[in-house]
Amino acid sequence: MNQRSYPVPQVEPPLSPRETLPTMYDLPSEDAEQTHSLWQQNCDKENMFESGLPDEFHDLQPQLLSATLRLSGYARDQLFTGTELNLYYDVRQPQWYKRPDWFLVVGVPRLYDGTDLRSSYVIWQEGVDPFVVVELLSPGTEKEDLGEYADLGEDGGLGPPVSSRSTDAVPTVGNGRATRETPPRKWDVYEQILRVPYYIVFSRYTNRVRFFQLTGGRYQEQTLDPTQPRLWIPELGLGLGLWQGAFEGVTRHWLRWYDDQENWLPTDAERATQAETQLRQVALKLLQQGLTVEQVAQLTGLAVEQVQGTGNG
Repeated sequence: MNQRSYPVPQVEPPLSPRETLPTMYDLPSEDAEQTHSLWQQNCDKENMFESGLPDEFHDLQPQLLSATLRLSGYARDQLFTGTELNLYYDVRQPQWYKRPDWFLVVGVPRLYDGTDLRSSYVIWQEGVDPFVVVELLSPGTEKEDLGEYADLGEDGGLGPPVSSRSTDAVPTVGNGRATRETPPRKWDVYEQILRVPYYIVFSRYTNRVRFFQLTGGRYQEQTLDPTQPRLWIPELGLGLGLWQGAFEGVTRHWLRWYDDQENWLPTDAERATQAETQLRQVALKLLQQGLTVEQVAQLTGLAVEQVQGTGNG
């Protein structure tokens, strides 16, 4: 890590922010082993669970969000999606960061400076704030993720009432905003500092999804159809909704993108499966018209064995 002291004294002509302010190379990056070690040191088993230590769902759900994201207005190399990545948001407190479960930034290079994989996302260096943030609610993180909208101890909330739960992992003062020693909650960072236009919170325990849109500088919860919760994001030309189906061998409710025809957007693997199914249908029609297996294979690009299997089916 670069040991340069920041901020660097200014000179004439002025230096760029890359030379005077910390970059991702100067700040601690995502480190799963270090994070696990810190949890072990500071939390007993019960508090680790209540504080939202990531589980397999925290790995799979972000994968599905990234795999079904299709934005016609942006090239893929002009989008960045981050998962459990340090997001540094305040140049006055450069060591403060949040770790969104998933976030989308549009209009930035896919790679840092177009050349390097990001180890963190540093707002004052990137110059572009996230446009969408998704948090996956866990027991113990409601106040951090939802601010005053948290349902602690109420119907629809998670676990026992807040009075019987540890709050050590959620350092808040007063209304949850920061002191010099205490960073603000995620809710306040996303709403008041980064001003993220769309904020989504989803609980896998209750399958409840909550959509918030920044309106007049404050988050307003959007009214949803409880049987089919969906939110259209016109700036992206996409919607985000709750889909029930199988992903990576797990069948449950997932957050997933859909298009303007309300069709769920497929992953690359699903697209490949759909294409093969269509080819097999074409092959079957050609066989029924009297073409040989070899001719159909040549026309469709399927292997002879695949065409034979289609005919046998």
